[in-house]
Amino acid sequence: MKLSGKTLAEIIGGFLFIIVLIGGGAAAWFWNAFNTGGPLRDETVLVIPKGSGVNAIADLLAKEGVIQNPLVFKLGVKFFAKEQPLHAGEFKFPPAASPRGAMQVLIEGKSVLHRITLAEGWTVREVFDVLQASPLLEGPLPPPPAEGTLLPETYFFVRGDSRGALVERMKGNMSETLARLWAKRDPKVDLESPLQAVILASIVEKETGLKDERARVAAVFHNRLKKGMSLQSDPTVIYAVTLGKAPLGRDLTYADLKLDSPYNTYVVAGLPPSPIANPGEAALKAVLHPKATKELYFVADGTGGHAFAETMDGHLKNVAKWRKLQKQNKQAN
Repeated sequence: MKLSGKTLAEIIGGFLFIIVLIGGGAAAWFWNAFNTGGPLRDETVLVIPKGSGVNAIADLLAKEGVIQNPLVFKLGVKFFAKEQPLHAGEFKFPPAASPRGAMQVLIEGKSVLHRITLAEGWTVREVFDVLQASPLLEGPLPPPPAEGTLLPETYFFVRGDSRGALVERMKGNMSETLARLWAKRDPKVDLESPLQAVILASIVEKETGLKDERARVAAVFHNRLKKGMSLQSDPTVIYAVTLGKAPLGRDLTYADLKLDSPYNTYVVAGLPPSPIANPGEAALKAVLHPKATKELYFVADGTGGHAFAETMDGHLKNVAKWRKLQKQNKQAN
C-alpha cells in the first residue's frame, strides 16, 4: 500500500528518525547545560536548610545565582546522583560552578568550617560567655565544669554544632593532653598528681604570657614550694576575690592580700585547692619541665616580662627599679 507515493513503513520510519533527532538534540542540550559553568562570579557560601528536597535546593541555588536553570539541576540529580543524598548544611560554591559541580558539592557534604579560639588563661566563665555569644552554635550550655578542665586552643566546627558537644571536646582534649604530658614529666618535679600540675600551670598562665618565661616562672614556684614558702601570686588573690566570675576591674589592695581564702597564696601556704583558670599546653609543659634555677622571686620589668632574683636583696632592687619606672611613666602621662 502506498500513500502519496510512499509506503506506510517509509512514513513511520521518517517520523522515528525525526523523533531521534529531536531526542538527540535535547540530550545534547541537557548534557551541555548540566556541565557548563554557571553564572556565579565569586565564591559563595550558602546554607541549605535541613529537610530541603531537590526542588527546594534547585530553587535556592537558582535564586542565589549559583545555577541558571533549576530544571537542569533537578534532572541532573535524578540521572547522575546515583541515589547519593544531597546534604544540608553550609557549603562553599566556587565561581562558575556548573549544575554538576553544585550537585557534587552537596553530595560530598563538606560543610564550611568555622573556628573559635579560646585564649590560654581564660576561666570557665569566660569560655562559656564566648560560646554563648556565638550565633553559629546551637543548643544550651551544659552546667559549668570544674575550673581547669577545658583546654584552650582553636576549635573548628560547622554551623549548627551544639555548644554542649564543643564543651565535651574541650574537656576531652584537656584530659588527653594532661595524661600525655604527665606521663613524660621530669621525674624531679615534686607534684603529687595531674591536678596539682593543672593548678600550678593555671597560676603560671596568669603570671606571664611570654613563651620564654613560662618555665622560669614555674621554676620560681617550684623552688618556693620546696622551701615551704608561700607562693604570693597576685592572680590567686584576684581569683579569691572574683572566683572567676568576672574581671576584678581594679588594682589589688592590701586588704585583698589579707583576704581569708584558700585561694589567697599570700595567707595560705602551698597550692590553692583547684585551678584558677584553664591553662594551655605550653603552661602545662612548663610546670612539668621547669627551668633549672635557684630563683625565688620575680617582678615586672616594664617591658612585658619580669626580672628574676635568687635573694630578697636582689628582688628588692628589682622592685625599686620597677617602681621608679612606674613613677616615670605616670609623670610622662
